[in-house]
Amino acid sequence: MEEKKLDINSIIGFVLIFGILAYMLWQNSPTPEELEAQEKAKQEQVEAEKKANQPEQTKTTTAQDFTAGSASDSLQQIALRNKLGAFAYSATLASDKETIVETDLLALKFNSTNGYLSEVKLKKFVNFDSIPIYLIKDNNESFNINFGTNDSRILNTQDNDLYFQPTVTKNGENTIVSMKLKVSESQFLEYRYELKNDDYMIGFTIRSQGLSQIINSSQPINLDWNLKTYRNAKSISYENRYTDIHYGYEGDKDDYTGMRDANEDVEDVSWIGYKQHFFTSILLTDVPFKTANFKAKNLVEDEAIDTVYTKDFATRIPLELDGGEFNQSMDLYYGPTDYKILDAYNKNLDEIVPLGWGIFGWINRYLFIPLFSFLSSFMSFGIAIVVMTILIKLLMSFVQYKQFLSQAKMKILKPELDAIREKHKDNKMKAQQETMALQTKAGASPMAGCLPALIQLPVFYALFQFFPSAFDLRQKSFLWAEDLSSYDTIASLPFNIPFYGDHVSLFPLLASIAIFFYMRLTTGQQMASQPTQEGMPDMGKMMKYMMYFSPIMMLFFFNNYASGLSLYYFISNLISIGIILVIKNYILDEDKIHAQIQEKKKKPKKQGRFQKKMAEMMEQAEKQKQAQQKRKK
Repeated sequence: MEEKKLDINSIIGFVLIFGILAYMLWQNSPTPEELEAQEKAKQEQVEAEKKANQPEQTKTTTAQDFTAGSASDSLQQIALRNKLGAFAYSATLASDKETIVETDLLALKFNSTNGYLSEVKLKKFVNFDSIPIYLIKDNNESFNINFGTNDSRILNTQDNDLYFQPTVTKNGENTIVSMKLKVSESQFLEYRYELKNDDYMIGFTIRSQGLSQIINSSQPINLDWNLKTYRNAKSISYENRYTDIHYGYEGDKDDYTGMRDANEDVEDVSWIGYKQHFFTSILLTDVPFKTANFKAKNLVEDEAIDTVYTKDFATRIPLELDGGEFNQSMDLYYGPTDYKILDAYNKNLDEIVPLGWGIFGWINRYLFIPLFSFLSSFMSFGIAIVVMTILIKLLMSFVQYKQFLSQAKMKILKPELDAIREKHKDNKMKAQQETMALQTKAGASPMAGCLPALIQLPVFYALFQFFPSAFDLRQKSFLWAEDLSSYDTIASLPFNIPFYGDHVSLFPLLASIAIFFYMRLTTGQQMASQPTQEGMPDMGKMMKYMMYFSPIMMLFFFNNYASGLSLYYFISNLISIGIILVIKNYILDEDKIHAQIQEKKKKPKKQGRFQKKMAEMMEQAEKQKQAQQKRKK
């Protein structure tokens, strides 16, 4: 199991809780008072059935409605409990009713048949089609606890014949929603939710009272949390690429399932996140779960066809009792996959945002995110991308200068290097020794051109991770792009091109053209600096092939990517072209460089430890070769 994830990918999750059994039937044999209550309950049930046959006004009610009828309900509970057995009596009370609670950020519905959320709406966001974002709706999620009883029954809190009685109260400015599955007033299973008005995090506790004699603790007790993730973005393939299960384990470690179908067992799990690219459902626990099993299945068979769901996530968590009772303190997060919001909780949840591992993530966290947040605070997001690109390219311009200077030196030395290879064409080892000696004296080395390119790789990869993860770009427009977090469209095609799509995006097209001209400049310089040697014609063909292949690959690969990322590459390559032209025409003077090389060649050059070691190895190899040739003669 890896400690750090490599790229992209989100955990969302949670599992629904189960019911208990008809154990109280024997314990609650009817007394004369209860028989009288049964008779009264029958009369009330007849009246209720008459009302049920009338046109239904609504199926939705609030917790206050249940509280108002609690006096008569208690009589029904006594009667029906004795008639139907523990828990089953509650199904006739209000099985189809929901409790509605809203905060500034969330609109929630709690289902009385399973005690869990039946709908979660994020009030401040809409999807690509201007429809409100629902993380839970129309039974796309199930949260279930199943356990055995002492009379050999298996109970599931997801069963529709169970009823959780809701109450809504206040705790200061926080709203408390309690959903109780009652055996009696002193025996129940409770889901308790605590909502803050301006927070996406919900306090969540599963606890029981008086059920230790009912639950068979020797049998497995499992929490199952399943979710089918809704499609919310314009590009199905792009959203699906960043939809996955993330989880924290063994303290500060984290990992993710990625794009593949998965079935993984993990120990010491502290949080589970079902990530839907820009939105995430997370279950956190105060005391880590000992084990958890994660399953992920891709539901998108054809990315060219519209779909309702993208992935199917499932988590099974074995629960442990505390003194024979449920007592699990947790939290639920339903909200955006926004680095700033998740990082503020200080629970390692920012790892859900795929900023890259190691130095790549460090660059994003401490450089690009603060820089972009600062720029976008006083300018449009598109302009902020352009300005950030300019600043990055100017900062890295010294790297391009070093790289171009190295190529210029190699170009000047090319005639001498070719002469060395011609002189020792029958002795490649000797030619290599003299080549290294000349390059060392002149202060020119092929490695000097490679190292600056390697320095740019962390920045390149970090930006590749940054733009797909930047929640602030979502639904922000720039020029012809309506949404910088999704692809731009200048033309829709009446057919689908494999690996390309059914539309034409302009920013990837412009970026591809800019890459072509940039590579034409740099490839020409590299080929001019390469010494002539055996196999070189094939290398030249390969470089020319890459000059055409790379822009085409860019065009196809980024057609469904975020237009903000393509905008960055377009501006970046334009600036790179400008920097190279300035360096070539106004900064580097080949005559001056040639004179400097000749001066360096006159001075004795002290070899470094690495160069000296290489020279010794080559000399030893040459001696061994000569000895072999003598033995053959």
